Amino acid sequence: MHAMIDTSAVGSLLPSFVQERVEAFHTAGIRGRWHGRHILRGRRLPSPGSTVVDSNDYLRLAGDKRIVDAVVESLDAMRGARLASAVLLHEEHPQTVLEREFARYLGSEAGVFTQSGYDANVGLLQTLAGPEVPVYVDMLAHMSLWAGAKAAGATARPFRHNDTAHLLRRIEEHGPGVIAVDSMYSVCGSLAPLAALCDVAEQTGCVLVVDEAHSLGTHGPEGAGMVAQAGLTARVHFRTTSLSKAFAKRAGYITCPDEDFVEYFKMTSYPAVFASTLVPSDLVQIAATLDVVRHDEWRRTRLREVATILREGLTGLGYDLRGSGAHIMSLPTGPDETVIEVRDIMEDHDVFGSVFCPPATPRNRTALRLSLHCDLTDQDLDRIIHAGEAVRPLITAGRSSTS
Repeated sequence: MHAMIDTSAVGSLLPSFVQERVEAFHTAGIRGRWHGRHILRGRRLPSPGSTVVDSNDYLRLAGDKRIVDAVVESLDAMRGARLASAVLLHEEHPQTVLEREFARYLGSEAGVFTQSGYDANVGLLQTLAGPEVPVYVDMLAHMSLWAGAKAAGATARPFRHNDTAHLLRRIEEHGPGVIAVDSMYSVCGSLAPLAALCDVAEQTGCVLVVDEAHSLGTHGPEGAGMVAQAGLTARVHFRTTSLSKAFAKRAGYITCPDEDFVEYFKMTSYPAVFASTLVPSDLVQIAATLDVVRHDEWRRTRLREVATILREGLTGLGYDLRGSGAHIMSLPTGPDETVIEVRDIMEDHDVFGSVFCPPATPRNRTALRLSLHCDLTDQDLDRIIHAGEAVRPLITAGRSSTS
C-alpha cells in the first residue's frame, strides 16, 4: 500500500504567486477530494499475472527482440552524430531518408518527423492558422490541437463531438479555417466521421488535420491508419501522429502535401526550428518497428478480436461506451472520489486501467480507461468483464467522460 503523501513543505522556496498555486493544488486535491492519496496511484502494483490495460502499447512492441537487437547494433552510430535542428539536415541524411520512407508507407507525398506527437500538432497548427484563420476543434480533440491553435494566435472554435452539421454552421458563421480532429479519441475511443469531415472541408475551403496517434499501426493496410483504411489519403490535407503508441517510440510525424511544405515547416515551425534532430538510435528503432508493424498482421487481427469481445461484454452489463469503435474503452465514473473507488475495486480483481481526470477531463467527469492490446488472453477479458460487473453499481448511466 502506498504511504500517505506529506505536502506540508510544498514550494517553500518559491515566490508566493507560484507557491499559492502549488498549495491550492495540494489542498484541493491530495488533502481534499483525494483524502491524502494521489488520484493516479492505486493501492498496489500489478503482479506478473495481472491484467494490465493502462498502456498505449497496443501491438505489444515495447521490448520486441527484433527491434531491441537493431537498436543495440546501432549504438556505435552515435559517435559523431549530428545533433542539431532538423532544418540543417541534407537530403540524404538518415532522418530525411526515413521521412520519405514513412511518407510512402502512409501514402503521402512527403512528411517530417518531430520530437513528439504534441510537437507535431502544435508545430503544424502554428504554421497553418493565425489571428485571421480560426481553428475548428472537436470538443474531445487532444489538448495538443488546442495548444496549437493558441501557439498560432488563432481563435479556437469548438464544435460538438463528431457533429459535422454543427461544424458546418460554425464555419458558415466564422469563415474558412483549419478543422482539427482525432481519428480515434483518446479517452472514449470513439471514431471520427472522416468522410463527412472531408466533405465539409472541401465544401467550405478549410484545411483538414487528422491526428492519428491512436490509429497508426492498429488500422488500415499494414497499419497505415484510419485515413488510409477509408481511402481518404488524397482528401485529408495533413495527418499527424505520435509514435509513442503502437510504435512504442517517442517521436512524432506529419504527412505533408509536398516537399515545399516540408521546407516551409522546418523553417517556420518553432518545435522544428528550436529542437534537435532525432538521434541515430531513434531512427533505427523507428525503421525496425515500421518493418514489424507492416508484417505482423496477426497483432492487428487479435487486437480487433479482443476489442470486439470486451465491447460486447461491457455493453451486455449496461455500460454506455460512448461510441468506442476499437481498442480504447472507458468506464464513466463522474466525481474524483468515484474513480478512485472504482480503480481500487478493479485492482482488487487484478485489473489495472488508467484514471483520467482533470485536466484530461472536465471536473466531475472522470473515467477509468481500458487500453487494450493484442497479448490479452480470453482469461484476461473474462477478468475485466467480471471486474466491470463488480463496479457497475457505482456507475450511473447519466455519467460520461470527455477529453
